[in-house]
Amino acid sequence: MTGHVRIVNDPVELVPLFVVFNNTHYKKILELLNKNWMTPTELSDVVGAEYVRDGLLLLRKGNLIEEKWRMPEPGKKPEKEYRANYSKVRANFQCNFSDLGDLLAIAFTNGDDLRMKGDSVEAELSRGNSSISDIARKFGVSPVFIKGIAKRIPHLDVKGQGLVVLNE
Repeated sequence: MTGHVRIVNDPVELVPLFVVFNNTHYKKILELLNKNWMTPTELSDVVGAEYVRDGLLLLRKGNLIEEKWRMPEPGKKPEKEYRANYSKVRANFQCNFSDLGDLLAIAFTNGDDLRMKGDSVEAELSRGNSSISDIARKFGVSPVFIKGIAKRIPHLDVKGQGLVVLNE
C-alpha cells in the first residue's frame, strides 16, 4: 500500500470518491488495487465483470489509480494493469453550502431524477454543446452541478470549461 496523500482542491473532485466509497464493488476494487497490481480480468474474477469497467473509470477519474502494461507471456497480448496511487486524502477547498449540497446529492442519490438529468447532459453533449456554462444556463442549474453530474457518470469528465466523453 502506498503512503501518498490525495489532495482535493475542488469540491467537484469529491463526487467520484464518494461514488466509489458508496458502492461495495467499487470499494473492493480500490482495496484490491491498494495491495497489488491487477488486470481487469483478475479484478473481474473477484468482484464480477459488470463492475470493473465503471469502477476503473471512476477510480481513474478520481485520480486514484495508475496504470501500466503488463508484459505478456510469449504469444499473448499485453494487458493493462492497475494499482492504487493513494491511501489517504486531504481536502483543501471552500464552497457555498448550496454547491456542497448539490454535490452530495449527486454522489449519493441513485434515483430516476438524477438519471434523467445525466441523460439530458449527455444529449446536450452529443448535440455538440460541451460548454459547462451553456449547459448549466440551459437547465437552470449551477456550473458546479453540471460538473458534479459529469464526475458521477463514468464515461464523462470535465476538461477546462467543457465536458468530454472518456475513451477506455
